[in-house]
Amino acid sequence: MSYSVKEVFYSLQGEGFYSGRPAIFCRMSNCNLWTGREIDRSSAICQFCDTDFIGTDGQNGGRFSNAEALCQHLLSFWPKTTQNSPPPFVVLTGGEPLLQVDDALIKQLHQHQFEIAIETNGTKLAPKNIDWICMSPKANAPILLESGNELKLVYPQPELMPKQVEHLDYQYFYLQPMDDANPNTQQNNLKQTIKYCLKHPKWRLSLQTHKLLGID
Repeated sequence: MSYSVKEVFYSLQGEGFYSGRPAIFCRMSNCNLWTGREIDRSSAICQFCDTDFIGTDGQNGGRFSNAEALCQHLLSFWPKTTQNSPPPFVVLTGGEPLLQVDDALIKQLHQHQFEIAIETNGTKLAPKNIDWICMSPKANAPILLESGNELKLVYPQPELMPKQVEHLDYQYFYLQPMDDANPNTQQNNLKQTIKYCLKHPKWRLSLQTHKLLGID
């Protein structure tokens, strides 16, 4: 199988459980909840996405003919380390990575000693042996991936409240304030999220710290 990748970059994880951890980000092209075109946003299942996942023309993006070719590309972004350094950590994201991520890619990444995390909307089942699954459900979309490590809900989504997903088999539950171009709306979303977490301590606050710090 070939793989279409929008971009690859090395940075710090900005959200959720691994916030602050150095990682290689591999943004897979395409999504099943929005075409990525602004003209289609109002009719999309997910209307608040802030990510460009169309095509393969982003930084270090491209088409890779097989899993080994993509693995070698990803390895080139990990710093040359000493014997006691941790293994390379890759975050497979999108778009929706599970449209492309398969057993062959997971197997090949592990053969190269990668620790693998994935960020998914949960509408597709995942291959076995992914080290860390972060699922971010969306209103009006089916949830097929009912177990994993981290559930990260963008809040508020009036049609998908935390109580509707907190029964799922995940280790950690995060609420992340919905991003908004309007500063007043953004601040209100943050206040609502903090209030909910304080009232329901099963939920932890997740912030997009990479945006706060001005890093990729």
